[in-house]
Amino acid sequence: MTKEMLNGVDVDRLLDTVKAIEADPSLAKFTFRAQNRWVVGADNRTTVGDFRGAGAEQARAKPFLLMCDEPQVLLGRDRAPNPVEFVMHALAGCLTTSLVFHAAARGIRIEEVETAFEGDLDLRGFLGLSKEVRNGYRQLGVTFRVKADAPPETIEELCRLAQARSPVFDIVSNPTPIAIRVEQAKSAAPA
Repeated sequence: MTKEMLNGVDVDRLLDTVKAIEADPSLAKFTFRAQNRWVVGADNRTTVGDFRGAGAEQARAKPFLLMCDEPQVLLGRDRAPNPVEFVMHALAGCLTTSLVFHAAARGIRIEEVETAFEGDLDLRGFLGLSKEVRNGYRQLGVTFRVKADAPPETIEELCRLAQARSPVFDIVSNPTPIAIRVEQAKSAAPA
């Protein structure tokens, strides 16, 4: 049996996955996990590894290490993107993946996808200097540049579909409940 690959997506496997989830909706439930550890200053590291999905624990070949820092002007050491830049990275990756997978499912060949992001943030919110200024982005701007074997209206439709189906777009566009629990770590014994 020959695999049908389009845009780097195994279309047969994609369609089989859709059919399996239609037959057993519990297969669609996933729980992703991340562990973060502070290093110094704004430098902290997040490890992303195993997760639960498709009805079982799923093991990655190896965990991923993501680093966060701040630019020097924001008192960091500029060793990695800052957290708000990671939000743009997550949104870019999810919108692109959503667009490419939905195009593949529709038989549309994508040659190139580029997205450009810009986010406006006012530090007065983070610093507690103004109650009128939100802590996060006031606005995010996204520009898609897509080259595909489809007319412009189909490409525009794919971009709208990417927004409509992207989990990260949903997360940043709608309030997501966050349950926070605080645990007291034990201090090292004095020397």
